[in-house]
Amino acid sequence: MQTKNDLIKYRLARSNESLEEAKLLAKSNHWNTVANRLYYAAYYSIIALFVEKEIKASTHTGVKAAFHKEFIKTGLIEIHFGKLYNNLFNKRQEGDYQDFQYFEEETIRPLIGKVEQFISVTNKLIE
Repeated sequence: MQTKNDLIKYRLARSNESLEEAKLLAKSNHWNTVANRLYYAAYYSIIALFVEKEIKASTHTGVKAAFHKEFIKTGLIEIHFGKLYNNLFNKRQEGDYQDFQYFEEETIRPLIGKVEQFISVTNKLIE
């Protein structure tokens, strides 16, 4: 039987895997897919944090709302990380669902380092 810690470790591993996928895809200039993988890297780190803090959310929009309520508005996580997550959320929506949406390297590449920082911040709250 899996424990709470097993689920946290699994979700953190998915976060790191998604980040590594984004970096590999960036080498091939697949910027829409990089945006998708960066969103999921952040998302998985948040839902790992939710397991640790016993916060429930069942949709992507619900995760975003709960993240802002529990961590951004309380000051546990800096507001610029909330804005980053909103940006990633929107970019994933646009890249995955809007026709003729092609992201450019200069829009997406800078997000890679920012997502690495985001994951570091959420990991510290889990530890």
